[in-house]
Amino acid sequence: MYTVALWAATAAALSAQTFTTLYRLNDTTGADPLGAMAQGIDGNLYGTTFLGGSEGIGGTIFKITPSGALTIPYRFCPQSGCTGAQSPIAGLLQAADGDFYGTTQEGGANSSGAIFKFTPSGTLTTLYSFCSRTACADGEFPSAGLIQATDGNFYGTTSGGGAGNHGTIYKITPSGLTTLHSFNGADGAYPYAGLVQATNGDFYGTATFGETYNESCTEGCGTVFRISPSGALTTLHSFCSLADCADGTLPYAGLVQAADGNLYGTTAAGGARDGVGTVFKITSSGTLTTLYSFCTQVSCTDGDSPEGTLVQATDGNFYGTTKYGGANNSGTIFKITPSGKLTTLHAFCFQRGCVEHYYPVAGLVQATNGDLYGTTTDGGLYGAGTVFSLSVGLGAFVKTLTIFGKVGAEVWVLGADLTGASSVSFDGVEAVFEVVSSAGIVATVPDGARSGIVQVVTPGGTLSSNVPFRVLP
Repeated sequence: MYTVALWAATAAALSAQTFTTLYRLNDTTGADPLGAMAQGIDGNLYGTTFLGGSEGIGGTIFKITPSGALTIPYRFCPQSGCTGAQSPIAGLLQAADGDFYGTTQEGGANSSGAIFKFTPSGTLTTLYSFCSRTACADGEFPSAGLIQATDGNFYGTTSGGGAGNHGTIYKITPSGLTTLHSFNGADGAYPYAGLVQATNGDFYGTATFGETYNESCTEGCGTVFRISPSGALTTLHSFCSLADCADGTLPYAGLVQAADGNLYGTTAAGGARDGVGTVFKITSSGTLTTLYSFCTQVSCTDGDSPEGTLVQATDGNFYGTTKYGGANNSGTIFKITPSGKLTTLHAFCFQRGCVEHYYPVAGLVQATNGDLYGTTTDGGLYGAGTVFSLSVGLGAFVKTLTIFGKVGAEVWVLGADLTGASSVSFDGVEAVFEVVSSAGIVATVPDGARSGIVQVVTPGGTLSSNVPFRVLP
């Protein structure tokens, strides 16, 4: 494990919010972080870089504390044609077993990307190498990460390969990989983002291209789709179906299911203004509403080209990033209400006199201390990107590592300052638990537990979960 000295620079608070540059990356620590970070059961944040590491290429896995101390537990294989995983675009998923799982767009036995497992102690195992079947029928070049579904298996997408050579949706189990769907262009193409499993059990996602063709997008403008666990796919919406693509085009980001049951996402282009992106809401049956079109302000000071997945924070609002636009045309962080009122919270900058951070591609994560964390793909002292936090005055909370489980299952509950916790309950039903650290508790889903909020009573007060925990039959 390699420990890297902290570089920190804090910007002044603006309207009760504080932006902090936690770390400036370099070729050794890793460069160009493209995926959202994940908070681990140890309270730290874990992420990936597409480049950097050994010899400056191959990418890395990094760990950073909420205060900005960064270490590099793994450097991916840098050699051309290496049999190991290489160059991750997506972030990591910490699964119910405590290990991290992810994908790389390159490397693997066939140089077409891989799925890997990474233990907290630093051991990486390649679980599957794509293009293992004739003509890459199993997919290739996965840009998205994994989700763990209620059946315990992992699901994801590839941006290439498949029977139609337009990308795939797959399931991976301990016994191997199953291709659930191969896109053909008419039903979508090249899914860049991953999936979300909704409370109805189906998966929802976006295909960046495909379906509708016109002069604005000759490969298709993208879709929103639903797919059942058995692989039956339904196209819910084809973008650029309105005049001048007012409904948006090119959804690079995935979807998030909000507390109201609807799905929310972004497009990187299109919209009612200058064609630089939208925020939308779509029902599980496919009714789409455009909530906001970017570039409504002079010089697009409200943002331009959102590519990261939204996060719904504990205040019920959504937070996200735009790659470009803002006061300095270097990207923004924004807040948007479920009804579509947008506020620009931070404008990134690379001009002289600014803190050097710009072009945020990935979405944000809200840590259990209430703050938001993210990355930029460029900037910093070395032009390799940065890690930052943004405090907007939201309080501490707890979240479960998985948001579902059966009675008797052991569930990790993440939080801050959990030492001395005296009670853990699932929708009011007391649970047996053990405090493992100040950041993590292991609780057993109790008999009689109902789906609902998880609460932890600590010496500092009662903390509630950010989303309901679902008790499975």
